[in-house]
Amino acid sequence: PKQAAAAATGQPASTPSKSAKTINKSGTGFVISSNGHVVTNQHVVDGCVGDIHGNLSGEAPTKLRLVSSDETNDLALLQAPNSFKEVATIRDKPIRPGDAVVAIGYPFHGLLTSDFTVTTGIVSSLSGVLNDTRYLQISAAVQPGNSGGPLLDTGGEVVGMVAAKLNALKFAKATGEIPENINFAIKTGTLRDFLDNSVVPYVTADAKSELKTSDIARSARAFTLLIACTATEQSASAKKSDD
Repeated sequence: PKQAAAAATGQPASTPSKSAKTINKSGTGFVISSNGHVVTNQHVVDGCVGDIHGNLSGEAPTKLRLVSSDETNDLALLQAPNSFKEVATIRDKPIRPGDAVVAIGYPFHGLLTSDFTVTTGIVSSLSGVLNDTRYLQISAAVQPGNSGGPLLDTGGEVVGMVAAKLNALKFAKATGEIPENINFAIKTGTLRDFLDNSVVPYVTADAKSELKTSDIARSARAFTLLIACTATEQSASAKKSDD
């Protein structure tokens, strides 16, 4: 993956050109290794100036350093100065259409709630827009800010990273219909390739026994972070994704 050194230099937020306004950006990420590595979408941290902060629910923010990013697959690797108690586990067994999933994240942070939200749905399809096999199509409701968050199976293991929702306006223009509950997650195969290339260890396991959604959410609380930064509006809008 391309090293994203430029985005990690941490220029102060006051340096953008006069025409570039700064905006607050936020999304979601999750702890992937006991060495303090966190993963999120590349578009969540794209254009960040100054520090990127990560907050576990109810804990003080920690500064995250951008280690590497993969724009093509919309993945970014961040490093915390400390390790975390809990680490997400990636499911080894393939997910199937119709399997139940739980999305955890921080949509519309500060507008809706400052805590994370939990939504449920199923895997609708094993490919995304135009048959893109890097993605899962899911029915779990997601909003801006869910991007980069974990998509979990009924055993609480990661089966994807929430990435985007279908652009309803574009879709309506093309078809005359407004889509409902069509959202996407990056498959774990793409995430694992990215982590392998970045030489980051991660934990995998076979599918576990089924848990209640409330128990899945409780365990995810310990490894799911709110990711926030200040970004130049030009960078943010140029790369704006339909997350």
